Amino acid sequence: MSKFKTVAVGGTFDQLHRGHKTLLKKAFETGEKVLIGLCTDDFVKKMKKPHAVAPYYQRLEDLRIFLLINGWLEKAEIVPLNDAYGVTLSKAPVDALIVSKETEPMATQINMKRKQMSLPPLKIATINMVPSENHAAISTTRIRQGEIDRDGHVLS
Repeated sequence: MSKFKTVAVGGTFDQLHRGHKTLLKKAFETGEKVLIGLCTDDFVKKMKKPHAVAPYYQRLEDLRIFLLINGWLEKAEIVPLNDAYGVTLSKAPVDALIVSKETEPMATQINMKRKQMSLPPLKIATINMVPSENHAAISTTRIRQGEIDRDGHVLS
């Protein structure tokens, strides 16, 4: 995929793991600037996750540290995400969405809504889910359940 001026990625980014890091790496490879939508605590409650989620301030801090370590903080803008659409339904300067296979249907839905609003579609770059040692996808749910660690190593 070619380089875009601004790409967007969104998520809860709880228990920042190898899957999240792969998604963010793709975003920074693809965009000169990366808009990161970080789910607010209120939005997380509406999602009805099957596990506890760290508070927004903690997830924000973990994300900032990861971006700083990788030299990406200056190219990133982290914004609160209050719903699944964020700024994608506005005329905000976003050229592409970077998503995982799991969230690709939402990107398609965003483009359908954009079309209804007479906005041009966003390019969509999809990465595969990152597998753990036992080949199942790394996920926060599996980490929270004690099955794997943040790098996908099996714990039980």
